[in-house]
Amino acid sequence: MGVNELSTLLWREREQLELLMFKLEEEQLLLTSGKSKWLPYATREVEQVLARLRKTGIERTVEASAVAMEWGIGDEATLRELVDHSPSDAWRDILSSHLNALTALTHQIASVRDTNLQYLRAATRATQEALVGMNADRGVYDGRGATASSSSLAHLFDRQI
Repeated sequence: MGVNELSTLLWREREQLELLMFKLEEEQLLLTSGKSKWLPYATREVEQVLARLRKTGIERTVEASAVAMEWGIGDEATLRELVDHSPSDAWRDILSSHLNALTALTHQIASVRDTNLQYLRAATRATQEALVGMNADRGVYDGRGATASSSSLAHLFDRQI
C-alpha cells in the first residue's frame, strides 16, 4: 500500500469518470434524436458506472488515508492536502495532475447532466401538454357543417342525409 496504489486508483477513477461522461453524452444523443425507447438502457448503464465509481471512490479514500498517515498529515486529508504535503516534486506533480483532471471531468459531467435534465423536463412538459390536448373538448362537425360538441357522438358516416 502506498502512493503508487493511490495513483493507480486515481487513474481508475479518471477512466470511470470519462466513461460516465461518454454514457451521459450517449444519453443526450438519445434525448435529442427522440429515440426515447432506448433511454432505460442508457440510464441503466449510467447507474452501473456510478456504482463502480462509488466503489472506486471508497477504495481511493481508504488509500489516501493510509498515504496521509504515512506522510504525517492526518487520516482525513484531501487530495489537495496530499499535493501540498507531498514529500517529492514528482509526486506533487502526479497528484496535482490527477486532481486537475478529476476536477475538470467533474465540471464537464455536471454540465452534461444539467443539459440532459433540461431535455428530460422539456420532453415531460411536451408529453403532458399533448395529453392535456387529447382531453380537451374540441368539438366536431355534423352533417350540416355546424360544430357539435365532442360529447355528442361523432360518426364516421352522416346518418342524416
